[in-house]
Amino acid sequence: MSKFYNALLEDLVLPAGDKLLGTAYIEKLKEWRQIQGKSRAELNKLQKDSLQKLLALAVKKSPYYKGLQIPQDTDPFKWIKNFPVMTKQSIKENLDGLILEDKAKLIKVSGSGSSGIQGEVYLKKTNQSMQQAVQTLWWEWAGYRMGDRILQTGMTMKRGFVKRGKDILLNTKYIPAFKLDRNEMLEIFKDLRVNPRKFLVGYASSLYVIAKLAEENNINDIHFESVVSWGDKMFPHFRSTIEKQFHTTVFDTYGCTEGFMIAGECEKHNYHLMTPLIYTEILDDNGHDVPFGQMGKVVVTRLDSFAMPLIRYYLGDLAEIEDPATICTCGRQFPLLKRVIGRDTDIVKTRSGKYMIVHFFTGIFEFVPEIKQFKVIQRNLDGMEIEYIKDKGFSETVLKNLRSKIREYLNEDFPIAFKEVDFIPATPSGKPQIIQSFLKQSVSKP
Repeated sequence: MSKFYNALLEDLVLPAGDKLLGTAYIEKLKEWRQIQGKSRAELNKLQKDSLQKLLALAVKKSPYYKGLQIPQDTDPFKWIKNFPVMTKQSIKENLDGLILEDKAKLIKVSGSGSSGIQGEVYLKKTNQSMQQAVQTLWWEWAGYRMGDRILQTGMTMKRGFVKRGKDILLNTKYIPAFKLDRNEMLEIFKDLRVNPRKFLVGYASSLYVIAKLAEENNINDIHFESVVSWGDKMFPHFRSTIEKQFHTTVFDTYGCTEGFMIAGECEKHNYHLMTPLIYTEILDDNGHDVPFGQMGKVVVTRLDSFAMPLIRYYLGDLAEIEDPATICTCGRQFPLLKRVIGRDTDIVKTRSGKYMIVHFFTGIFEFVPEIKQFKVIQRNLDGMEIEYIKDKGFSETVLKNLRSKIREYLNEDFPIAFKEVDFIPATPSGKPQIIQSFLKQSVSKP
C-alpha cells in the first residue's frame, strides 16, 4: 500500500464518504490520534468533564433516571456511585425511559452477545463513527495503515452497497466468523500464497480456528504482519497457536456489541483503557470497588451516549485494573487494564469438519426476539441440543425457522434438538453460558 493511496483515502475519499453518509469517521480518528498523546492529567480531565455532562443529562432528561431521584454530587466520580448498575435485562425493561431522542433517527444495535440474552441499545451515527475511529486507532498500534490488505472475519455477510464499497476501498477480504468451513479455508490459504494480506483481524475464537486448520493441514507458509482480535477472549493458547502458525504477533482488544470500546493492546502488549470515552469500574459482589490488581466484575459507562445514556452497564465479565500509577513504556498515558478473566469459549464441531463459534449462534438469535435466552449443548459430533427460554410471540414456527436458518448457514443437515427450559444457570462471573461442550477442548479435525 503506497503512501499516495493512504493519503488519497484519508484526505479525499473517506471524508467525502463521511459527508455523503452524515458520519464523522475521519474527524474522530484524527481526534483520537491527538488524544493518545495527552498527559494523564489531561486524559483524566476529559473523562471527568464528559462524565459530569452525561450524568447531568440523564437526571434532567431521562424519565427512568428522573424517576429514581438520584442524589447529586459535585464530584461526578462520587455521583455515579448513586446510579444503579444496569444489566441487559434492566435496560430492556426500561428502554423507553432511557431513550432521549427520536428513536426513528437512531441506529438500533441488538444482539444476544456471548450471554445469550436478547438486548438492544440505540446510538447516533456519530457514536458509530467514534467506535470505528477507536478500532482503527487500535489497528494502528498493530502497525496498520489505511488501505493495507486485510483478511477479516465478521458477522455481517450481507454487506450491502456501502459495506462492499468500503471493503474494496480498504482492501478487505471479508469471511464469516460464524461458519468456518475447512474446504473453503483451504482455498483461502491457497489464495493467500498468491495474494498475501498484511493483517488478519476478527473474532478471537475464529482466528484460533483458522490457525488450527492451517496447523492440521501442514500449512506453514502463511504470514501476517499482525493479527488483531476482538469479540471473545484471547486465551493464551489461542494467542500462542495463532502467533506460531502465522509467524506473527497478536494485538487483542476489549469491547462489546453495545458500542463500548474499552481497551486495546499496544505494541508493548499492555491493555490501554480508553478513559476519554469509557468510565470503567471493577466491583465486588456487593457493588464496591475492589483494590487495584484484584479481580472484580466489569461495569462500564459510555461517556458519549447522549441519545441513550448507558450508565454503569454490567458486562458479565471479570477483570483486574492495573495500579493507576503505572505508565506504559509505549509512552501513552491511558490507565491500564491488567487482564480480562473469562471462561474458555467453546466451539461446536461437526463430524464433517466444520466449526461453529459463539458468534455463529448470536448472529442468528439476535434476530429472534421470541426467544429470551438460549444455550447450546454438544455431547458428541452427531448433533447438538439448544435450550431456550420463551419470550413474547413465541410459537413452534420460531423453532422450525431457527432449525432451517442454522442448517442454511452451516450448509449441512446437522441434528438439532430444542428443549424449553425455565432457567439457564450463569457462570461464576454471573454471565450466562451460551455454549457448553462435553467434547475434548480441541478443534482438531475429527
